[in-house]
Amino acid sequence: MQLSDQRSIKADPATVWAAILDPEVLKACIPGCESISGNPQDGFEAVVVQKVGPVKARFTGQVTLSEMVPEEGLKITGEGKGGPAGFAKGSAQVTMAREGEGTLLTYAVDAHVGGKLAQLGSRIIDSFTRKMADQFFERFQQAVEGPEEEVELAEAEPGAEAPATEKKGWFKRIVSR
Repeated sequence: MQLSDQRSIKADPATVWAAILDPEVLKACIPGCESISGNPQDGFEAVVVQKVGPVKARFTGQVTLSEMVPEEGLKITGEGKGGPAGFAKGSAQVTMAREGEGTLLTYAVDAHVGGKLAQLGSRIIDSFTRKMADQFFERFQQAVEGPEEEVELAEAEPGAEAPATEKKGWFKRIVSR
């Protein structure tokens, strides 16, 4: 299964780059992620619980980052084994380009499954893969810039003082201190 999409993130490429290398951001963005450990250079180990159609499984696997060009892009590759449910593996080629004061993040995902999961049929697998990719990149965007409605609210009141909780995503708040 292959899919591609893009997102305009209201943060500079350096902030987006730092976020995509941060294991806490990855844990928060990967749907069903129970734990993640490791680092960008050596790779990450993750435990993810997912339900695909009638099959629920706990996947343990590796995530590696390669082809890393700071603030321009990288390739994220992952492979997980879910015991009797089968396996899932895939990759995402991610590119970043400055877009005004923000970053245009473009991604192309390629995913494969085997075992019981493969028996569910391509329509269920394709739908699941699209949902997982959309959830990951939506969560990633929110971690960096905050929920869309909060950003719009801040833009609607240009002269207003920012409330105690800033209109930034949690990761952007951390790196801007």
